[in-house]
Parts: sequence; structure tokens; C-alpha cells
Amino acid sequence: MPQQRKWVNWQQPMKHVLVASVPLTVAAVYLFGWRILAMMLLVTVAAYVTEAVFTRQWKEPVSSAVFVSAVLFTFSLPPTLPYWMAVLGIVFGIVFGKMVYGGFGRNVFNPALTGRAFVYISFGNYMTAQWVEPWTRFPAGLVHWGWTAASAPPDVITTATPGILLKLSAAALAERGATAADLSFWHLFIGDCAGVIGGTSAALTILCGLYLLWTKAASYRIVISGFLGYAVVQTLLWRFGLANAPDPWRASTGGSLVIGIFFYATDPVSAAQTNVGRWIYGAFIGAMSSAIATFSAWPAGTMFAILLANMFAPITDYVIRLLQGIPQKAPAS
Repeated sequence: MPQQRKWVNWQQPMKHVLVASVPLTVAAVYLFGWRILAMMLLVTVAAYVTEAVFTRQWKEPVSSAVFVSAVLFTFSLPPTLPYWMAVLGIVFGIVFGKMVYGGFGRNVFNPALTGRAFVYISFGNYMTAQWVEPWTRFPAGLVHWGWTAASAPPDVITTATPGILLKLSAAALAERGATAADLSFWHLFIGDCAGVIGGTSAALTILCGLYLLWTKAASYRIVISGFLGYAVVQTLLWRFGLANAPDPWRASTGGSLVIGIFFYATDPVSAAQTNVGRWIYGAFIGAMSSAIATFSAWPAGTMFAILLANMFAPITDYVIRLLQGIPQKAPAS
């Protein structure tokens, strides 16, 4: 009797990440409508088919990590992004962020962020200036489909997320019709404001992230050092008044730092593999997230910081093992 083909290779840590993503998905639908769920399903199907094209040739099952990549990629997008751009982004992320390296366990870069970086650079206007204010009064988005940039009325569209507004002066905020009250810590912590699909509410993201730590699906070393690195650099920039840097409390909750540290930086494949390396890796991400968001035109400092850290993680581990006298693994033939 022929052996039945296994379609998905499930890894326990990936199951935990998917469970932790459920509350964030429900919150995203509540804030932005059911269109979010449709986008996530399309992205997931596209990611699965893309990886299956490669694994079928290798006679291997698709890894459950592809579902995590699809969900996290969707979380990183603005709610109004056209479906075809989302699909194109995840296909690029799976192919060039994962499969060209040989598939699961071999990739250098986080596939979800690889796809987001591609969309961010290729379709900048959609990723930086096509945002919508969320529904917040019950039943909110539960009774709405959701907006696209073309269909949303003018009073719903905003060209800036809190991460952008926090860098502006009081006069510049007034020109955009915003006030300091709109950028209060509590307002940003709860997340009833424009933002990416999955990381708008820092409060909920922290709870989901703590679940990842509890189940050991995420490294506490990366999380702790990531937040400490960010806190140190952002506090120094704020205290010295450099580039209108906001205080670290609002800065950390007004962007993608929280979801970036908990969900993306802790990817077990693209992160550092040694314990010492994880401390360095996390601190680098936190520090660079602050620096990039403060001094560049991009509010998405965490995304670029993680991709940079992915690039340096292998050499960091190599040097640490060398200093510790640990035999290096021979390269695959």
C-alpha cells in the first residue's frame, strides 16, 4: 500500500505562533473590517502554493512555518493595500527570502519581512500614505467589509500613522488636524488609531507576545535585549533633543516595535542561534529600530533593523563559537 503523502510538516513552535496570532487577527477585523480576513486567506493560499512548487520537486512537505510567514506578512501591511500587491509581496518573500536558500531552516532573512520590504520599496505610496482610521465603536468592523484607498471617504483616509506623527512639531501636527491628545501614551497603547493590520494595539500585542515567551516559542533573550536596546538609544535621543525624537514610552507604542520584537525578531531560523548571540542580536535590533525611525524618512525602523540583524546573525554566531572554542559546523556539500 503506497504511503500517503504528507502535505504539511507541523512544528510545535509554529503552532504556538499561530495561536498567539488569533487575538491579533480578531482585533484587526474589529478595527478594519472583514476585508482583512479575506486578504490573509489569499496571502496564505499564495504562500502555500509558492512553497509547494519547490517542495514538490524535493519530495518534501510544506513547512507549517509558511502559514506563520503569511500571517505575519499580512499583519505588517496597511489595511487598504490592494489584494494583488499583498499576493505579489508574499510570493516574493517566500521565494527570495526562503526557498532560494533551500527552504525551511536554511533561510537567512525573515520571509515575511522580505516580502514587506519588497512591497514597501516597490509601492511606497500605498505603504506610507494610504491609511484609514479604524472603527472603534461596537460593533465596529464586525459589521463592515473594510475600505480600500480608492473607496474610502476623505474623512476616513489619513496619510500618516502615529509613528510618523510623533516626529512632527506641534505646528506641523496642527496643519494635519492632529493634537497632542491624539498621541497620548494611553491612546497609542490601546491602539484605536491608524496603523498596520496586526500591530496597532501594543497592549494586545504584549499579551500575545508573553504567550510566546511562556510556551518558549520566542527567545526571552532576544525580547529583553531588544526592548532594552531600544529604551537606551531612544531615551538618549529624546533627552538630547535630537531630530525631534519622542519619549521612549510613546515611541515604542506608536509604531511596530512591540510586534516586531515579539513576533518577527524571534523567528527561530533567521535569528542568532547562540545564547550570547541572541543578546547581541536583540540589542542591535532595538538600537537600530530607534536610530532608523528617528533619523530616516522611514517610520518602519524595526523592519529594516531586523533584516540587518538577520544578515549579521550568522557571522555573530560564528565569532562567538570561535571565541568559546566550539567546533564550527562543516558547510553543506
